[in-house]
Amino acid sequence: MMVDYSTLPQQKILCIDMKSFYASCSAVMNGLDPLNCYLAVVGDKERRGSIVLAASPKLKKEFGIKTGSRMFEIPNDPRIELAEPKMGTYIRISTEITRLFHRYVPKEAIHTYSVDESFLKIDGATHLWGDAHTIARKIKDDIEREIQLPCAIGIGPNLLMAKLCLDLEAKKKGIAEWTYEDVPKKLWNLSPLSEMWGIGRQLEKTLNRMGIFKVGQLAKYDLKKLESKFGVMGNQLYYHAWGVDLSEIGAPIMEGQISFGKSQILLRDYKEEKEIKSVIVEMCEEVARRTRAHRKAGRTISLGIGYSQEEFGGGFHRSRTMEEPTNITMDLYRVCLELFHENYNGKTVRKISIALSNILEDESMQISLFEPDRWQKRELGYVVDRIRHKYGSGSLLRAVSYTEAGTAKHRARLVGGHKA
Repeated sequence: MMVDYSTLPQQKILCIDMKSFYASCSAVMNGLDPLNCYLAVVGDKERRGSIVLAASPKLKKEFGIKTGSRMFEIPNDPRIELAEPKMGTYIRISTEITRLFHRYVPKEAIHTYSVDESFLKIDGATHLWGDAHTIARKIKDDIEREIQLPCAIGIGPNLLMAKLCLDLEAKKKGIAEWTYEDVPKKLWNLSPLSEMWGIGRQLEKTLNRMGIFKVGQLAKYDLKKLESKFGVMGNQLYYHAWGVDLSEIGAPIMEGQISFGKSQILLRDYKEEKEIKSVIVEMCEEVARRTRAHRKAGRTISLGIGYSQEEFGGGFHRSRTMEEPTNITMDLYRVCLELFHENYNGKTVRKISIALSNILEDESMQISLFEPDRWQKRELGYVVDRIRHKYGSGSLLRAVSYTEAGTAKHRARLVGGHKA
């Protein structure tokens, strides 16, 4: 089966990525050149096990330190500087960059994908500013001159192609453009598959077991077999391998399975069941809040427990599907407790993750004959959310959050999970 590209939209989309954003911002704040300094942003300089949130390009290249490394992995080299995150400042800088984009395109043509990455649809701006390369160069020069931060820009006929161009070529060159004609020679030889945006490690393993190791093999695989194996996602995988994406600016680029979740690496080892349960209920509260914020409810609850390195790692990840969808904190907590008691072996815990999937509209929640106050519990959740939104996330907390085991009180002072 071949794809007829002539029938597809031929847009001009820019995908703009701020290189090592946190590290570059911290470098500029410390009077350093982001591209020529050795700087790592770590969660807490007082904890040797603290995670590296960002590393400058030179630190990545010469020392192999990257996002996710631990502070104790950073060599004791006098050239290397450590900085703690300034999340409030990073967000303000990100907002200034978005304002800069407004010079070239209206706000509806901008999609902020993350704090350091944005998509711009520039079709209507080319008659004012020049072709896509010219606009990309102007934006890149403006950012570097006014904010002193480096960036890379991928250009493509749709959001997917712009992102792939960014990740696979523009991050090396600064600015690059892909067209549909580039797909066979620039995309199809890509391996491992997890290098392809939208394909994670687990999906890669499944595809490998099917004999698919390169994107080109995925593009030439039988579409019906992919749909039979993966459902709608199989259809997306096939067409994405051909560079086809019909998403509009502002819409989710990878539809897939929507879920709401939270993962937390604990500040210390938790040995007591009572303490572990305290964190679980706090996290259920946060997952339920995120779900309610989108007026959604879910049926499948997943709990992941990661053991401490002192216990040689390991852990478990289990899920359970309920008959009725919910976004009520204690419903999530009850199922998480069941999964915890069934699988926990008494080891020391250092990481907890909770997710709610199998998502439906909130209005689909049913009133149970055996739980007549279910609707009131749902409404109570929304009332608590409104109070926290108005007065701050720490304005209403469960009693467990004030115990030594609780983490919500501490995290309420953070921005994006890190120091402001």
